[in-house]
Amino acid sequence: MRRSGRVAAAAVAALTALAVLAGCATGDDAVAQNQSNQFVSPDGRLVLEFAKGDRKATGEVKGSDLLTGDSLGVADFPGKVVVVNVWASWCPPCRKEFSELEKVYQQTQPKGVEFLGIDFRDSKSTAQDFVRDRKVTYPSIFDYGGASLAALGVPVGAVPTTVILDRDHRPAKVYLKPVTEDELSKAVLAVANEPR
Repeated sequence: MRRSGRVAAAAVAALTALAVLAGCATGDDAVAQNQSNQFVSPDGRLVLEFAKGDRKATGEVKGSDLLTGDSLGVADFPGKVVVVNVWASWCPPCRKEFSELEKVYQQTQPKGVEFLGIDFRDSKSTAQDFVRDRKVTYPSIFDYGGASLAALGVPVGAVPTTVILDRDHRPAKVYLKPVTEDELSKAVLAVANEPR
């Protein structure tokens, strides 16, 4: 291979690695992704909260169930608070976050709360093994290309991102970072207890 070919190949490899790292940001470096695939954070905030009167409905968030292939979407949970978590099996913060999410799901489901994962830019078979191994009991949409994410209508940060939809399926709170069991539980219960 000629020297210029090796240099070009090295540059492509470096850019690919940078894109993967940016796609799995955590903490203060987690940012939202806009339509041009550049990462930005609204006013530098990693947690966005929308007052009830300012909330806007999402688009049609749906896709194929990761495990069954059946059609699955937010509309399958009418009148429920829906916690949407964007994740990928290759993302280390997502791996840690899954146990926290599962605990909150088990605690809040009796209060009219459902969880829905969106598996993004992932190998389908690896993602299936990932949820089976971790015994995740709520469903996920397989969304390699990001169509479900676009329909959410909110800034979607580098994975993981968590969006709490109210009972009318409007975004109430968005975490552009990993969430803890305690902070998520409090936020979900607050939305679940809102007067209709």
